[in-house]
Amino acid sequence: MNSAVIPGDSGISAGAAFAWKYPWRSVRADLLAGITVAAISLPQSIAYALLAGVDPRFGLYSAIVFTAVAGLLGSSRHLVNGPTGAVSLVVFSALAFIDPEARLDAFEAMFLLAFMVGTVQIAIAVFRLGDLTRYISESVVTGFIAGAAVLTIIGQVANALGVQALGTGHQHVLYRLWLTLTQNSTPNLKALTISVGSIVLALLARKIVRRFGFPQLDMFVVLVVVTATAWLAGWTVHGGTVKPAVSLIEAVPAGLPAPHIPVIQWRWALDMSGSAFAIGVLGLLEALAIAKAIAHKSRQTLDYNRQCLAEGVGNVVGAFFRCMPGSGSLSRTAINYQAGAQTRLSGVFAAVAVAAIVLTLGPLTAYVPKAALAGLLIVAAARLIDVERVRYFVRGSGYDAFLLIATAIAAVFIDIEIAILIGVIFSVLLYLPRAGRLSATELVVSPERVVRARVAGDPPNQDVLIIDLEGELFFGAAPALARHLSDAAARAQRQGIGYLVLRVKRVRNADVVALEELEKFLRDAQACGLTVLLAGVRAELLDAIRRVGITRILSADLIFPEEDEQFSATLQAIRKAHSLSSPTGSAAARVPGTAGDYYLV
Repeated sequence: MNSAVIPGDSGISAGAAFAWKYPWRSVRADLLAGITVAAISLPQSIAYALLAGVDPRFGLYSAIVFTAVAGLLGSSRHLVNGPTGAVSLVVFSALAFIDPEARLDAFEAMFLLAFMVGTVQIAIAVFRLGDLTRYISESVVTGFIAGAAVLTIIGQVANALGVQALGTGHQHVLYRLWLTLTQNSTPNLKALTISVGSIVLALLARKIVRRFGFPQLDMFVVLVVVTATAWLAGWTVHGGTVKPAVSLIEAVPAGLPAPHIPVIQWRWALDMSGSAFAIGVLGLLEALAIAKAIAHKSRQTLDYNRQCLAEGVGNVVGAFFRCMPGSGSLSRTAINYQAGAQTRLSGVFAAVAVAAIVLTLGPLTAYVPKAALAGLLIVAAARLIDVERVRYFVRGSGYDAFLLIATAIAAVFIDIEIAILIGVIFSVLLYLPRAGRLSATELVVSPERVVRARVAGDPPNQDVLIIDLEGELFFGAAPALARHLSDAAARAQRQGIGYLVLRVKRVRNADVVALEELEKFLRDAQACGLTVLLAGVRAELLDAIRRVGITRILSADLIFPEEDEQFSATLQAIRKAHSLSSPTGSAAARVPGTAGDYYLV
């Protein structure tokens, strides 16, 4: 087996997950990126666990086990998996049927839910349904990322201002923002100083890194510098009756996840089956959308089914290590990419770094201001909004501009969970009318003996009418096909023409509805004395015509398959029609290869 070399490991199949060589030059970049991601992943994991209504430990366990497994098996070399806000919200809803006092039952039900989610995702990968995500428009993905980035920024406003975030997870994010901004509490100037300072330092540090080619550890360095400065200023001192001047993240309990078999109650499985499917699909859409957006920047080709399998295996394995369900993380992936990660092992390093921090430096995390993390997350989210790419889509076409804006608005104003679905629905609704456009162009034989599109001033065809059809021949185009054929028959009748050449070389994907419309037209034409010749018939269309029995109506000598470009089927059909209309013979009926042939343009 030939080994692929990272970072371009896009061609690796799921069965060859370990069949690559890891260049040592990537170790340093991946290690630095992993450490940077871990610095953000640790507090985020705690927050998302609390959002799901479970013990913070389970968020950390997911950031270790799930992140490592999915990172090792995945296709994207930048996607970082773990607990996410969208999935945590659905997990909270899925566990709502458990008595709030029965916390142990809720934990066991969550482990079972993670297993069910992973099973759904593995099934999607096995049946290769992940490939369907290729048909999600780039404009939809770009809109989703922009909307998710805005939501990430909105979610950090309270921490950045140093005020309490009001509202519940069941209320809309904009309403919660309104409650937060209009509460009686005034912003904490010290927290605001920390968040603004983090943003300014992050922007300056990135410029310095790019200017001098330093390791892209700028965000981690900024976090350490800001935390140390706040500590020296006495803003994070706490203990006993002393409260810190700014909000801090929780202390991390020391300890690593141990194997655990979830308790299975079939009643739980039944109650959570719908949520498991929703989380499974949502998690894949979220992960693949993020991976796809980052892949556009990194020029990587993704294996969608392999990434689906990695997500599923990560959730299944995590279920046996007390992990909560997870997916691809927008902010951590952005930081991983911006920190210079080169291979998917950066995610594994991030998981190892989280484990190391949990074991050794857990108590020190209690001195990290929430405002510092808020500033860094705001910068990371803002960098995900690719302004140039958004401008490109908006300028490119109204179709793409609408999809991008609609998806972004849906993410912010409706629900992040269904934003991509809304974008896909809009893209289908807008695409079907375009796909159903079937054009019909009249061709003529010019005085220079060239077959071309008819233009104003050309005399009408005398003996043979030539119509060129182009487009998709599926059920949505059937009305257009019937209209074009009817117009052609009426035109032939008005001009006293008895022969019609239908050029079908540029029609595709004929289905039964379109074939039935064609058969009906051929029967009517035959009854009216109009002889129809099919020109440029491709192999797949010819097979379909034969299968449905159209050859019983149209004899083989009136069907001209597109077999050889040297001997155009369209020219042969036109000559055949002229020879039938002029039995005594004419220049138009000359065989290919002699002087006076037509030239088709």
